[in-house]
Amino acid sequence: MSEQAEPKYKRVLLKLSGEAFAGEKGFGIDGDVMGRIADDIVAARSELGVEVAVVVGGGNIWRGLTGAERGIDRAQADYMGMLATVMNALGLQDILEQKGVPTRVQSAISMPQVAETYIRRKAIRHMEKERVVIFAAGTGNPFFTTDTTAALRAVEIEAEVLLKGTHGGVDGIYTADPKVDPNATKIDTLTYLDVLNKNLRVMDSTAIAHCRENDMPIIVFDLLGEGNLRSLLLGETVGTLVS
Repeated sequence: MSEQAEPKYKRVLLKLSGEAFAGEKGFGIDGDVMGRIADDIVAARSELGVEVAVVVGGGNIWRGLTGAERGIDRAQADYMGMLATVMNALGLQDILEQKGVPTRVQSAISMPQVAETYIRRKAIRHMEKERVVIFAAGTGNPFFTTDTTAALRAVEIEAEVLLKGTHGGVDGIYTADPKVDPNATKIDTLTYLDVLNKNLRVMDSTAIAHCRENDMPIIVFDLLGEGNLRSLLLGETVGTLVS
């Protein structure tokens, strides 16, 4: 029997967009896609021993900015978006637990019937006990994205890296949109200031600035690429590193 590979990272924060859960349908939850994502998380936790926390978006169900553009009060629309992230978190939790990985959902908005209230030290303890922790409801405040939530939680739980999973086949940060510009080239490494100064819309500027202030490296990678999560956890060059 071959010796188990030693991961580069012991604790990570994985940021999943809600749109990734929708698959090709573009809306709602595609069970097959969520199952594939869950398989990668299970392998990271069970096979590599990596402590995993997840921040989920809600764009497959509701986007606060879209609601605001249609006349709904921005704060109200953002709270609706937070509830959408809870739906995604509960779905992912169920699939992970069906696959044998104990999971806890912690919500920034108190809803004790379905999720724990977010408590930093409790989240860390869950991970130490080999549970996956899913952070839902954003920061609990309107006007902040789930990218910012991911940056905040990654620093709070003392993760070693923030893994920003993209969807749609884009495997990192490019000089331009590779789906539009055939001359776009992939960038392997960037600084936080590069991302901010060039207005590269990988994560919102608040999230990038928070990671910069707290020396939290970010890896942007294709979430649905087969074996990508495992490869980068083992230290292989996957996606784009922002540091």
